[in-house]
Amino acid sequence: MDKLDQLDDASAAAAFRRLVRLLRHREDAQNIDLMGLAGFCRNCLSDWVGEAAGLSKAEAREIVYGEPYDGWKARQPEATPEQLRRMDESMAKNAALDEALEDSFPASDPPAMTEPNR
Repeated sequence: MDKLDQLDDASAAAAFRRLVRLLRHREDAQNIDLMGLAGFCRNCLSDWVGEAAGLSKAEAREIVYGEPYDGWKARQPEATPEQLRRMDESMAKNAALDEALEDSFPASDPPAMTEPNR
């Protein structure tokens, strides 16, 4: 069994909250750059939260962003062609994860991926 699965829920929740607060603080780390480097972004994280908690997209995004999404999005610049290229390359690396992860965690096709600037 993966040691991650042995981590108690309280510890996992504390780490998750710390990650979300860091992402809220670091608005300079744009979603497109997170996608290009790590293959996930705030939208992906909020999609996973919404799926796990049975929340609407707007409710889940407000939890992750700490505000309504439209306000946060209005402050972000449009993605450059280079950022989009890096994101595409990064997402290709996620495809191999699909087989290793549960169906409830589709790493290579999070809903937020289909429209990177949404």
